[in-house]
Amino acid sequence: MGIFKTRQNKKFSYTPRHYQGEGNPYEIKHKFDDYRTTVGSNKGLKAKLNNALNDYRHNSDKTANKRVLIIIAVLVFLFFVFIGFDLSIFFSNN
Repeated sequence: MGIFKTRQNKKFSYTPRHYQGEGNPYEIKHKFDDYRTTVGSNKGLKAKLNNALNDYRHNSDKTANKRVLIIIAVLVFLFFVFIGFDLSIFFSNN
């Protein structure tokens, strides 16, 4: 039992007795897991970060990428305002 290891959930292969369909009706799965590359048994923070960056780079939706960049810029600006960073260095007053 490591300090930083997370415990994996137990998996059971239960199949209902009278179910006439494909798969397991009790399977818990997010509906977008098939489209994500960052979900799964990736080990380590570096692997998860690399998968997220690759997913962001190879995303065909350019408006979503622009939206993420705008949100990041606003959050950085709010962080600078919150810590009292002097924003006058960006503006020249000759």
